[in-house]
Formats: sequence, C-alpha cells, structure tokens
Amino acid sequence: VALRLAKLLGQSSHQATSLIRTPSHEADIKAVGAQPLLLSLEDAPISDFTKAFEDKDVVYFCAGAGGKGGEERTKKVDYEGAVKVFDAIEQVKEEMKRPRLVLVSAIDVRDPEKPIPAHYDEQDIERSKKYREALGTYIKWKYEADKNLVQRTSFKWTILRPGTLLDEPGTGKVSAGRTHLRPGIPRDDVAKALALLVDRVDAAGLTIDIVGGETPVAEALDAVIKKGETDFLG
Repeated sequence: VALRLAKLLGQSSHQATSLIRTPSHEADIKAVGAQPLLLSLEDAPISDFTKAFEDKDVVYFCAGAGGKGGEERTKKVDYEGAVKVFDAIEQVKEEMKRPRLVLVSAIDVRDPEKPIPAHYDEQDIERSKKYREALGTYIKWKYEADKNLVQRTSFKWTILRPGTLLDEPGTGKVSAGRTHLRPGIPRDDVAKALALLVDRVDAAGLTIDIVGGETPVAEALDAVIKKGETDFLG
C-alpha cells in the first residue's frame, strides 16, 4: 500500500518522502516519484524521526511486520514502531509545525472483552472469530497501537482501518464507516483513500473503517468525515 500511496502523491501537487530500511528499496521509491530516506523504524532513535518530520505536513504510518518474525517482531514494528512515530511527532518543538498523522490499522481491531459492535451481523461475528484465530498476535498489537494513539491530543491524527487487502485492481468504490467486515478491498483503493486524506484536516480524531463497496472513495470518505462518527469503539 505504501508504494502505491507514494505514487499517487507523486502524481499530485504533494512531494512524498518514503522511509526505507535498506538501500535496496531506493530504486522502487524513486520510480514512483518519491524521495527515499534511509531510516529504520526498528533501530533508529526517536530523535532521527523527529528531525525527519519537522518540515512535513503529513506523516503516514503504513508499516507492518506482515506476520514475519513471530510476536516479538510484530510487537516491535506494529506497536513499538508506531509509538516511536507518535512520540517523534510530539517532540517536534513547535506545536503548530507538528505534522498530522494518518495511521493504517486494520478493521475489527478492538478490545475482545467488550461487547461485539452493534452493527456486526452474523457473518461479521464469524469472520471476526476467524481473524483472531489466524491473526491474533497482529490484531493484539495493532489494537495496542490504536489505543495509544486515540489518547493523544498534542497533534492531529486519523486512523484508516481497511478490511482484507486484495491484490486485484482497484474499483475506485468502497464502503466506509460502521460497515461490515466484508468484502475485501484492493490495495489500490486503500492507497486512494490514504491519498485523499492528505488534505482532510477535518478527519482529525476519526477512525475510519473501509472495505469494498459501491460508493466512490472520495464520496464515501466525505460522508464519514461529515458525520464525524469514529469507528474506534475501544
């Protein structure tokens, strides 16, 4: 999703800088019109990220361990890496110069001890169980990162939570807000939603769920933002 997003931003009036772990990714980043910056989420100190963020308007967090390396690495990237970015933004000295954050999480990331969301139907409940059986560790640490972020008030943030990611071409149409956990959503459409959020300061404080659907991406996002109802239910 991150590379697709960088390409979309590069095609617009925005200049994207992509943080990479290894020099081997430089060519791919440059090919889509973005500038690579070598900075390891796992190894670099918070101060390096603060320096990188100081002249930026928006920071996107699209990183994820992808299930590689077991729970230790999932925690390191999806939770500790995210918190490192949150802290780095907070350490930009001038509050007015702190960039907005758009965090990519995942649909159905919630406290399993709390009641099932009222808008879930039977298929959603069954799918939620399967998510936790297959991706329990991932969901656990994504939830901890989301929970940490929603308590922060020193900078503006938005969380986008896509459903199952698909590699098929995007349709440009989605369902957003308190929707069902299905169908899956092409990575192209997630990237489009993220690119549209670059200018949506009015989405600050919202968590937005997004899956495949029948509404154009911009229209679906606009409706959710205007409604002002967050999808993070704790």
